[in-house]
Amino acid sequence: MATEIWVPALLIGVGLIGIIVPILPGLLLVLGAVLLWAWQVSTPLAWWLFALCAVFYAAGVSLQYLVPGRRMRRAGVRTSTLVLAVVLGIVGFFVIPVVGGPVGFVLGIYLVEHGRSRDAAAAWQSTKTALRAVFLSIGIELIAGLAIATTWVAGVMLSR
Repeated sequence: MATEIWVPALLIGVGLIGIIVPILPGLLLVLGAVLLWAWQVSTPLAWWLFALCAVFYAAGVSLQYLVPGRRMRRAGVRTSTLVLAVVLGIVGFFVIPVVGGPVGFVLGIYLVEHGRSRDAAAAWQSTKTALRAVFLSIGIELIAGLAIATTWVAGVMLSR
């Protein structure tokens, strides 16, 4: 297999994993891999497919923030809650290796919402709403990444 195929394929795979395990900017890495392929192949078809992938990227990034954010606002979860939860998630990552990030994030949402409302049931409801929104955001990003990967595979097949 030629380098212009296996290097972007590897980057796309790493990018898709980066979407699920948010350590890397996964969707951007997937789009960058298609850009690398288009640049190496340098055919009109490759550039058109890259443009289509860029549209998928833009749609994914836009929807990733619009849809979950609207749901959280309707449920009364503030943006500041998520910011503080991310900070606690980062702290948790270093305090409890591997699982500390998610534990700190969930605990952060709960603590901030409990401090705001002084009601454990309301804080837990807000925590569940925020977690559903985060998973929805990851799902939207993953769908966009898979659309880009599928378009790239089709482009590789068509350019042979």
